[in-house]
Formats: sequence, structure tokens, C-alpha cells
Amino acid sequence: MTAPVKSGRTFFLRPQDMIGIVILAILLLVVLPLTLDNFRLQFVGKYLTYAFVALGLVLCWGYAGILSLGQGVFFGLGGYCMAMFLKLEASSVENTKIQTTPGIPDFMDWNQITALPWFWEPFRSFGFTTIAVVLVPAFFALLVGYALFKRRVGGVYFAIITQALAAIMTILIIGQQGYTGGINGITDLRTLHGWDIRTDSAKTVLYFVCVALLIGCILLAYYVKSSKLGRILVAMRDKEDRVRFSGYDVSSFKIFVFCLAASLSAIGGAMFTLQVGFMSPSFVGIVPSIEMVIYTAVGGRLSILGAIYGTLLVNWAKTSFSESFPELWLFGLGGMFIAVVLIFPNGIAGLYQVYVAPHLGPLFGGAKRKVTPPAATPPAAGSAAPAAAE
Repeated sequence: MTAPVKSGRTFFLRPQDMIGIVILAILLLVVLPLTLDNFRLQFVGKYLTYAFVALGLVLCWGYAGILSLGQGVFFGLGGYCMAMFLKLEASSVENTKIQTTPGIPDFMDWNQITALPWFWEPFRSFGFTTIAVVLVPAFFALLVGYALFKRRVGGVYFAIITQALAAIMTILIIGQQGYTGGINGITDLRTLHGWDIRTDSAKTVLYFVCVALLIGCILLAYYVKSSKLGRILVAMRDKEDRVRFSGYDVSSFKIFVFCLAASLSAIGGAMFTLQVGFMSPSFVGIVPSIEMVIYTAVGGRLSILGAIYGTLLVNWAKTSFSESFPELWLFGLGGMFIAVVLIFPNGIAGLYQVYVAPHLGPLFGGAKRKVTPPAATPPAAGSAAPAAAE
């Protein structure tokens, strides 16, 4: 009797993946903190909160072929969960004694609400809040995904519906001003368990916490990508009917990856609230949701690390353009996105794969291989794109 032969990798990270993660970690944990002042480092920390959304979009859009134009909803839900806890801590009886009803958030007092709403009460607990940051957006994504994927709604129709959900959520938050803070959002967030989060030192600590969480989520994304689930997601993207005829419940896989992307986005929203000190409906609507898709497209929707670099690049360009050309920065940002989609449809990661990776074969323990440049025609929304190894 012959011994069974083991096949496949025993570890979910390839050598080039590990090197890429180490380079990113050195850049974020060493290079940027040593070269940037506190003001600029806080900007990078804010940019990295959007990277969680881009990471979820790589799994949802890049690998599963599900284009969501409403990821700002989940980003906002996570941010609002954290903001509710911070606002309750800042709204102690001592801090709000000049109000008509002390002990409740100021915007509730302004809207003549005399008691804390029941759904705010659990957010007095930080433990409940951290769980809610992950589970509340995932539950909302579960409801949306079940309603749509079980009816085989996908492609452009799914993208339009998620965009409509972003608009509806914005209107709902603004309309319920007494419970959500309205168009101003939840502001004046001060402390986390008595720790003043408004100081430069606190924002620096939160930056490193954000980087650590991001690296953990990157490892999770690589694990999903390299697992059997990841291969099924790619198969669904390319030949959904064939996967369904093979006996797999395609809708369940779509619901799972959509919920996972929602939870990743929500973690970014919670870290945004901690670092910036407020959360408002301006981060929930259609425009921010589309911008989040742009981050992923520029970095490469098939590349986990590419999406991170794309987020940093687009936000850096956005900040630079707005500072130097305040009246023209939107045109500059739009032009950059159009150029990437038309000329480099696989984004930064596609450029790396075509022009750099073939020359690094010996470095990664493999031979050089010829790679055909991607076509200049951009793929249709929600359609399959040529797979690009990272």
C-alpha cells in the first residue's frame, strides 16, 4: 500500500504574499511614522480606515464578481455604533447639567427628547459596542443579500439597488435628527474609558491600532482567497451557472462574502470615528460609496495589497489636489480614475504584475514568465476580469 500524497500548500500565504505584507507593515509602522509629522500621520490614519472597505470590495467585487455601490452604508453603521458609545460617555450628567434633560446626548435635548431611546441603552457597554460594530452591519447585509441573492438578482441590478440603499440610509439618518444627530451627525466625541482621544498622542496610538487591525484583516482576506471558499468565489464569478449545476448553493456563498465585506467596512468606520472624532451621514451616501469603489479599482480589484495602496494613493492625490487646486481637484481626481480604467484596467497591481513581477521570479523562487499586458478596454461592471496573481 502506497502512502497518500499530499498536494497543495500547507500554508495559506505564498512567499511573495508574505514579502508584500512585510513591506507594507514596514512602510506603515516604521517609514511613515518616522518621516511624517503628527498632522500628516493623522491623515494617513484616516486614509487607512477606508482601506478596510477596499479590502472587502476585493473579496466581494474582485473575487466574487459582486459590485456593491453601497459600502458606505456599512462603513457608516460601524462608525455610528462606535460614535453612540463615545457620545454616551461624553454625555454624563456632570457634562450635560446645563441641558433640560441631563445625561442624554445634546442633540436629543435640542429636539425635546426627554429620555434616552431604548436602542441607545446597550451602547453604554464597550463590549457590546465592539460586537455590534461587526454584527450589526453583517446582519443588515444578511437581510439585503438574502432578499436579493435568493432571487438571483445580480450584476448591474444589484449595484443599482445597493446604491439606492445608500441614498435611503442617508435620508433616514438625516430625517431622524433627534436620534441620529441629523445632517451634523454625532459630534463632540471626547474620551474612550476616560482616555482623551483628541490629543496628538492618542491619535498616534489609534493610528498604530488601525494598522494592526488592517494587517489582521489582510491576513483574513488572504486566508479566504487561498481556501476552497476562495476558489468557489472565483468560479462563481467566471461561470456561475456551472457552479450551481455542480451542486453548490451559489446564493449562500454570495451572502457570506457580502456579509464579510460589510463587517470589514464597519471596522474601518469604527476606527474612523475614533481617529476623526465624529460620524455623519456624509460618509454613508452614494458619493462616498462610489469613491470607495474607485480606491479598489485604482489599486486593482483582484489584488488585496493593491487595494490598500490604491486607497492611500487616491486619498493622497485628493488631499494634494484640494490643497493646491481647490477649484479643480475634483477634475484631477476624476481624470486619474478615467485614465486608470481605460489604460490600466487592473490598476496598480496590474502594472506591477505586467512590468515588475516577471523580473522578480528568481527572488520569489520561481522562473521568469511572460505576462500579456491587459486589454485597454475596461471590463463591464460586475463582469469577470482577467485574474492577476499578486
